[in-house]
Amino acid sequence: MTSPAPSPASVLDLAPVLPVVVLSDAADAVPLARALVAGGLPAIEVTLRTPAALDGIRAIAEEVPEAVVGAGTVITPEQVSRCVAAGARFLVSPGWTESLLAALRESGVPFLPGVSTASEVVALLERGVREMKFFPAQAAGGTAYLKSLAGPLPDARFCPTGGIAEATAPEYLALPNVGCVGGSWMVPADAVAAGDWARIEELARGAAGLSRGAAGSRDAGGTCR
Repeated sequence: MTSPAPSPASVLDLAPVLPVVVLSDAADAVPLARALVAGGLPAIEVTLRTPAALDGIRAIAEEVPEAVVGAGTVITPEQVSRCVAAGARFLVSPGWTESLLAALRESGVPFLPGVSTASEVVALLERGVREMKFFPAQAAGGTAYLKSLAGPLPDARFCPTGGIAEATAPEYLALPNVGCVGGSWMVPADAVAAGDWARIEELARGAAGLSRGAAGSRDAGGTCR
C-alpha cells in the first residue's frame, strides 16, 4: 500500500510547478492525479470552477494518498470549510479579504492568498503571511514586477500563476522570491477529455524537471499559515 505524502509545511517547495486543474468530470480526478504524481508533480491544485471540483478533491484524497491535493479559486469562508472537509491539504485564493484570511488561518492547512500589488504584499506581511500567490502573473507585470518586489520585500515568496507557459516558467523560477509556478500546460483539456494519461505523465515529467534558481535553495522555515 502506498504511504500518504507527508503534510506540506510549504506548498512552494513540493515541486517547481503546481498543476492547476479544472475538472469537468470527477471521474477524471483519480487517473489524472496518478499521472501527475507519476510524472513527479505531487501537489495538485483543483480549482473550484466546476461542480465536479469538490468530488474530485475527495476522490484524490481518498484514492491517491501519494498526492498532495489542494483547492484553488477559494473565495469565501464557506468554501474553505467545504474544501478541508473534502480532503484538501492546502488552499489557494486569487485574492483575499480579512474574513477570507481569517478562515484560511483557521483551516489548519497551508494556504496561498492571492496578491497583485505591493500594497497587498505589505498588508499580508504585516499579518505574518510570507507565502502568496501572485495572480494574474503575466497580466500583473510578470517577472519584471516580481523582480522589482524582491529588493524592498525580501521576506515574501510567491507562486506566480496566470498565463505562465512551459517556455516562460524557467524565467519565473530563476527569481529569488519565487518558490514554484502554477500552470496548466501539463494538463491540456484535450488530453484529459481523451483520457490520455500517458501524455499528461510525460508533460508532468518535463515540468518536474524544470530547475529552480535561488528560490529552490532558500530556507522554507516559515509556513504559510
